[in-house]
Amino acid sequence: QVQLVESGGGLVQPGGSLRLSCAASGNIFAINNMGWYRQAPGNQRELVATITRGGRTTVADSVKGRFTISRDNAKNTVYLQMNSLKPEDTAVYYCNAETRLAYWGQGTQVTVSS
Repeated sequence: QVQLVESGGGLVQPGGSLRLSCAASGNIFAINNMGWYRQAPGNQRELVATITRGGRTTVADSVKGRFTISRDNAKNTVYLQMNSLKPEDTAVYYCNAETRLAYWGQGTQVTVSS
């Protein structure tokens, strides 16, 4: 079992920045990839960015150049630095961790609005 706790969401103006954090606990040694997904109202959940244990990243085209994913294996934490935020980035952001199973956090709301 893996538990994930996200933090760092909130309300920000267009052009602003936020950093999301996701702390993992439990069977952390079994975790391979970690990542962030998001779901806006009426939309399906979509991939934002993923990172392997070794640090290889994948970033969605819609956020490339604005969002950066990073991982601190010593702290069992994955981060999502979000810059130049746009209203269309508004969504609930979910942390994901993969072992042989997929685990999800509870989600954190990000709202980009003036």
